[in-house]
Amino acid sequence: MAPDGSLLVVFMQTRIVVREENGMLVTHADISHLTKFMANDMVVHENGNAYVGNFGFDFAHGEAYQPADLVLVRPDGSAETAAKDLAFPNGCVITPDGGTLIVGETFGSGYQAFTINADGTLSDKRQWAKVDGTFPDGCALDDDGGIWFADALGGQVLRVVEGGEVTDRVATPQGAFACMLGGPDGDTLYIIGAPGPTPADAEGKAAGTIHAVPVPHRHAGNP
Repeated sequence: MAPDGSLLVVFMQTRIVVREENGMLVTHADISHLTKFMANDMVVHENGNAYVGNFGFDFAHGEAYQPADLVLVRPDGSAETAAKDLAFPNGCVITPDGGTLIVGETFGSGYQAFTINADGTLSDKRQWAKVDGTFPDGCALDDDGGIWFADALGGQVLRVVEGGEVTDRVATPQGAFACMLGGPDGDTLYIIGAPGPTPADAEGKAAGTIHAVPVPHRHAGNP
């Protein structure tokens, strides 16, 4: 969501970010020249700067792994590379003070943190957490500093704190690919499930799920 309340949406295959304007979707930024393959999850800072991940390679069709860059899209629609050589940058969160961005690396089994500079650029890259054997996808930050993340190939959602300790696990009946903390008090964990990680896994099946689980922590930060 942009500061003026308009909705921002990532179009994965065409690799553009669109903006809702008077009930219509218009192109906000074209990031195709900054991404190697499909665009992915996005987080928007309160100042309107958006950070967008991308796959980096076509894993669904067996292409060899390649690192990918995180893209910064500014409120005026201009775009630039914000961070390089990430292992499939996926779900991102921004801390409540607006000063730190934490990005999940699906093929890095963990999270990298960056300082958000006054001009929106990122610096001071450091490993925030490593959770071997997991494939972090969509995620949410809570008010105790933990990150809840969907483990794309593990059929579960985990909560990890800085340093890598896993404090909570929620098993899911099929693949978990996104999650968010919400509800009236921000302490309901919503989990998006699907039969598998590729379009072919889900095509024509209408088998997606949404689960709601009460948890002892509340949403914080962005998104």
